[in-house]
Amino acid sequence: MLPKIRCALAVLGSMTLLALPALAAEPSASLKKGTPDLKSAGPLTFGPDGILFVGDTQGAALFAIDTGDRTPAAEKGAIKIDDVGAKVAALLGTDAKQVVINDMAVNPASGRAYLSVARGRGPDAAPVILRTGRDGKLEEVSLEGVRFAKSEIPNVPGPKEMQKGQPLRNESITDLAYVDGRVFLAGLSNEEFSSRLLAIPFPFNDSSADGAGVEIYHGSHGRFETKSPVRTFTAYRINGEPYLLAAYTCTPLVKVPVADLKAGAHVKGTTIAELGNRNRPIDMIVYQKGGKDYLLMANSSRGVMKITTDGADSVAPITAPVPDKKGLPYETIDSMKDVVQLDQLDKTHALILRNSEGTLNLETVPLP
Repeated sequence: MLPKIRCALAVLGSMTLLALPALAAEPSASLKKGTPDLKSAGPLTFGPDGILFVGDTQGAALFAIDTGDRTPAAEKGAIKIDDVGAKVAALLGTDAKQVVINDMAVNPASGRAYLSVARGRGPDAAPVILRTGRDGKLEEVSLEGVRFAKSEIPNVPGPKEMQKGQPLRNESITDLAYVDGRVFLAGLSNEEFSSRLLAIPFPFNDSSADGAGVEIYHGSHGRFETKSPVRTFTAYRINGEPYLLAAYTCTPLVKVPVADLKAGAHVKGTTIAELGNRNRPIDMIVYQKGGKDYLLMANSSRGVMKITTDGADSVAPITAPVPDKKGLPYETIDSMKDVVQLDQLDKTHALILRNSEGTLNLETVPLP
């Protein structure tokens, strides 16, 4: 197992890959001291040594930031913060209505949770990174004089390009995952096949992007689709080989072999489940329980799903329309309602951000 990683009945995406360079002895060796020029703080994921990757949709860039947070807590315990929105607003000196929490990620090196936040609304909102402190309270992560690196994201939608009244630029980065020396980035481009994944080597280099098309079938509508981005994805080994498991809106689950993602290739992803329409995936992790591997996926309208990986190698691909659900089975976890963010805290616990009647609470829960 590898570390974390619209409605359409079939999806045809574009995956852009960069050549993988020889890695430095220490992943942070390429980072330079300065202040990253973040225009927004969106999707988050962690790499080695406490390095935080931040997707900047407004600035069309991916940042690698050395948090310096590499020391495990003396005692890793549960994280619990009630009314997170109010506490974030108080910390930033604003009103809770002017705070948007975009993503959450747990630093595996320290066990601390990080939040990407917008202070204000719209494209001019100020980006902020927060984390849970050793005292259990929230604290701001200073971005002044940190060691960081930046990778420009090519061919993103223009700032005035709209779809159903929403800026497409906001969809240019929808999820991130660090896997074996590369940062995989999902989102929309301004190209013909606008749904894409980027694979960016870390340390970052100046290599130009070279594309590989990825085609998948979404059984709920029975047609191919090119403009729906991956909403959440993770990395997983099937029969020892690395794959990306990706979920799209409405909700096809697809496996894509990493070995096939070569420059200029046209790759067919395999739809291994239809998990129900009128739904938007939010976050997905892989964990072990009772000697078996499971996917845990939070969703906008269908709750948190526990999906077995048994049969991921042999389940019949979905290649024809289906009325609602088919493929790998799942169960809905009744104890995990109203989850808006999800990440793995340790081997037996997940960290969730739960919306309880309009109040956001950060909670530690057992993995089901």
